[in-house]
Amino acid sequence: MDEILTRTLDSLPSYETREKSPPPPESSSLEFIQFYRSLDKSQRPAFLAKLSSDFGVDHKCVAELAANVMDSQKRDISTVLQAEDRLRYCLTPRYKVLLNHISRVEGGVKFLVDLKADVIEFLASKTNDSPHIRDLNGTLKSMLSEWFSVGLLSLERVTWKSPCELLQKISQYEAVHPVRNWTDIKHRVGPYRRCYVFTHGAMPGEPLVVLHVALKEEISDNIQTIVREFSSLDSVEDINRVNAAVFYSISSTQPGLQGVELGNYLIKRVVRELQGEFPHLNQFSSLSPIPGFTNWLLSLLNEQRKEGPSNRILSDMEFMDIEEITGGRAYETMQKLLSTNEWVSSERLVKALEPALMRLCAWYLYGEKHRGYALNPVANFHLQNGATMWRLNWQADTSPRGLSASCGMMVNYRYFLQDTSPNSGRYLRTKEIEASDQIRNLVLQFQKASKL
Repeated sequence: MDEILTRTLDSLPSYETREKSPPPPESSSLEFIQFYRSLDKSQRPAFLAKLSSDFGVDHKCVAELAANVMDSQKRDISTVLQAEDRLRYCLTPRYKVLLNHISRVEGGVKFLVDLKADVIEFLASKTNDSPHIRDLNGTLKSMLSEWFSVGLLSLERVTWKSPCELLQKISQYEAVHPVRNWTDIKHRVGPYRRCYVFTHGAMPGEPLVVLHVALKEEISDNIQTIVREFSSLDSVEDINRVNAAVFYSISSTQPGLQGVELGNYLIKRVVRELQGEFPHLNQFSSLSPIPGFTNWLLSLLNEQRKEGPSNRILSDMEFMDIEEITGGRAYETMQKLLSTNEWVSSERLVKALEPALMRLCAWYLYGEKHRGYALNPVANFHLQNGATMWRLNWQADTSPRGLSASCGMMVNYRYFLQDTSPNSGRYLRTKEIEASDQIRNLVLQFQKASKL
């Protein structure tokens, strides 16, 4: 391990020779890539820890140059700027030189994206969360953010005539509504459907983020009518039937690009693309899952069960209805039924639970926060983009996955194009959520019914 690092990582050139020093041979980059890929998963954290700690920033040099910057403050501005530039250069980790050169070999950028994914995984699992590893993570994120800036990405529409390999990757990467078979993916790129991807020249044939769109007469309130109902594959699209564009799935395909904003720009580019194709189109909305709601609710029910009837999240009437229908204690029974999805087999129970689950879900989306922003990651994504939390939909995803994630509910985040920029700025600055009357009324019902 020491030998490979010493052999492949050159010293940082001096400040004076930084632009004249010859680049390391391509063989060093290829040797590093080959060695890293040969390591077992369990060996990689130690290797990256050594890379980041022993071949990072020269702290002694930084301290000396920082002192020079302080001393230069009494001199002319040219001297100050040069001292600052020297310090800036010295702050470059030694391993960054190698990473830059790896990016220039064939497959190098993809390797670095996958390397970043490993670092993220190690930090999340606490396998190795040393300050040096965190600094390596930050360095990689900064480099990838620059290389994957929106101006360097290409927008591609995926059709049934696209390369088979690309269609297969679209199917494999679909994280929201799994693709069942080839016929399914054929429909998802067929009439009244659009699929767009961002690609990068350094990773040909590799979609970075995928957006699926349904072209509808009105904004959809359930996913069944999108993923299970299709027009004939030889249908000719009727422009008069296209009044709304519904973004029903957006999937990032590269874990290593976490934190590099791509989805926001893809939605904006697709909106412009669709407006060019359908000039009259002015309704844009997501139909989004609500991951985490059921788990949040089960945890809340457990708390309520322990605290007793003095602090209920159900009204007295709802409490009695549930106990009458199930013959058991309301909160304990709800915990069991929601954990197993058994409640959907009873029409009476579905009807009895609807008001409570709708207002609880509205509160989860609107009122539950992380550092002042929406706790739900999908909500936070769309709100940062400037969308309005527009409509909560009952029984919108009745698949086992949808029931387990959010009791079958989905939400529309509506993109009113003239409002997205001010909405985004307001949310980022003041954490204010733009929401429709339906959402606000449900939140108000929750606040009135609940003593939380």
